[in-house]
Amino acid sequence: MQQIHTQTGPSVFGARCLALISFALLLAACGGTRWDHTPQDEHVVRSGETLYTIAWRYGKDPEDLAYWNRLGDGALIYPGQVLRLTQPTGAAARTATTQARVKSKPLPPIPTAAPPPWIWPTDGPVEVAFGDRPGSGTGILIGGKLNQRVLAAAKGRVVYSGGGLIGYGQLIIIKHNDTYLSAYGHNASLLVKEGDSIKKGQRIATMGEGPGRKPRLHFEIRRNGKPVNPRQYLPAR
Repeated sequence: MQQIHTQTGPSVFGARCLALISFALLLAACGGTRWDHTPQDEHVVRSGETLYTIAWRYGKDPEDLAYWNRLGDGALIYPGQVLRLTQPTGAAARTATTQARVKSKPLPPIPTAAPPPWIWPTDGPVEVAFGDRPGSGTGILIGGKLNQRVLAAAKGRVVYSGGGLIGYGQLIIIKHNDTYLSAYGHNASLLVKEGDSIKKGQRIATMGEGPGRKPRLHFEIRRNGKPVNPRQYLPAR
């Protein structure tokens, strides 16, 4: 019986090594391209998004995004527009620029807005604490009953009302002043629209199902765009 010998000489071995090295370099190049340009660098505006929802998603201050992208009041954004999510290289921070302008005039620096007086947005126990799971971890989950009333925790203006943010369900965001925002997620129905002026304690929504398919309200407070523990602002109970 004739034996068939497979060639394993230097030329074949070298070719195989070259192919493996080329493949490894290709993978490294692909990985490098992906990680050099992370999703945190910029965002492409989608239909229905507002500056507030984009800032909310990335934990940014809406006024910073408007400043970094030269948007004025931030109202004029459009689908397909690319927004930078970080401070431009070599540009002064918005707060520093503001302070420099203030110092050039005989006026005292503008203080940070104080938190408004808060109330609990609905009745029920805190089932998931700030920073815990399930949920986004950026707020608290308050238990209750389906269609239970949801109230504005402080007076302000509605800057978002809709279902465009993944992970929040039907969501309302209220701006209370230049420093504080609050959010109310996983609602069954929304009773207010963008631009509405809201009084503290006004009914704004009804409770829907949150994580675990249980009736829950996601309640969140953000200070200068960053989530903070709502329990430090809400009255004790």
